[in-house]
Amino acid sequence: MRVIEVNCASHRLPLSDTWDGGVSFHDLVVVRVVTDTGAEGTGVSWTPRVGASAVRAIVEDECAPLLEGRTPHPKVRWQELYDYLHEAGPGGVTAMALAAVDIALWDLRAKAFGSSLVDLIGRRRDSVTAYASGVNLDYDLDKLCAQVRRWVDAGHSGVKIKVGSADLDRDLERLAAVRAILGSKRKLMVDANQRWDVPTASRAINAFETFDPSWIEEPLPADDIAGHAHLRAMTRMPFAIGENLRTVRQFRDALVAGLCDIAQPNVVRVGGITPFLRIADLTATFGVPIAPHLLPELSAQLAMCVPMVSMVEDIDRASFADLNVLSEPSGITIDAEGARTSTGPGHGLVFRPGR
Repeated sequence: MRVIEVNCASHRLPLSDTWDGGVSFHDLVVVRVVTDTGAEGTGVSWTPRVGASAVRAIVEDECAPLLEGRTPHPKVRWQELYDYLHEAGPGGVTAMALAAVDIALWDLRAKAFGSSLVDLIGRRRDSVTAYASGVNLDYDLDKLCAQVRRWVDAGHSGVKIKVGSADLDRDLERLAAVRAILGSKRKLMVDANQRWDVPTASRAINAFETFDPSWIEEPLPADDIAGHAHLRAMTRMPFAIGENLRTVRQFRDALVAGLCDIAQPNVVRVGGITPFLRIADLTATFGVPIAPHLLPELSAQLAMCVPMVSMVEDIDRASFADLNVLSEPSGITIDAEGARTSTGPGHGLVFRPGR
């Protein structure tokens, strides 16, 4: 079996509710890898607002020529492409382009074996706990509380909200209201999305302890290892990091420094399924569980396979299904009962034709 064609389609997906900072759409680049046997695999890259045209150009101009005529083994081809693309940088848009190809090759391989992606990789569990999550820092208090009540009414046992307001008192007021809705038994997670410096983060995190958050996510810029180490010495709350770490080595550095209590790799941003699984094996050696970032239909499948898993993110109204980008049901369910997967051969994601 040899690759004879690699092609791309693009989707621009308006969000039903603008995300913090004015993000009003997501872009998907969907990649199709075709072999001389007629077998096909589908991969996807995702980015909110920025970079889709660059991702597509790298797939079409750099990845496709290197793939054509070669066997579609995902691990072998991933390493070749990584080594080649490294000249343009090991992360960022090169990783997101590589991810689309890698996901397509894994899909193709699973289909060739007549297996679901989960069972091809190696299913370790049948379900994973899911928590409700939203991009809601820009919501006023009434809208935030309504969102959290909806999650509670749906049966969720854990929720995550955004923090990082210019005024700490605003964050504290919102956390108090959310904790009152949740009660003492449901989990509360908070996400600062890299908004703080060390003094601001220290003051906020220590003030948040009253509300018993399970973790603080991205309190500082993701690449600031020294800053995280300084902050670690000043606070007690567990750190959840990883959605903006882009390579296996970056995860290694954070783990060795003792800064990662919950690892949150994004399968697209790290370069695909192949490095995601390497990261999961690495974090397990440090006793650190995976809580995959976004892309719930893919994240749920990978969560079934990794050695240690925390929770899957049930993102509010921003899954592939919610964004109406799938042409048929995926076989993946994520709700208050948790994440479950029951796909046909491959990863089960069939995307609508690009516009």
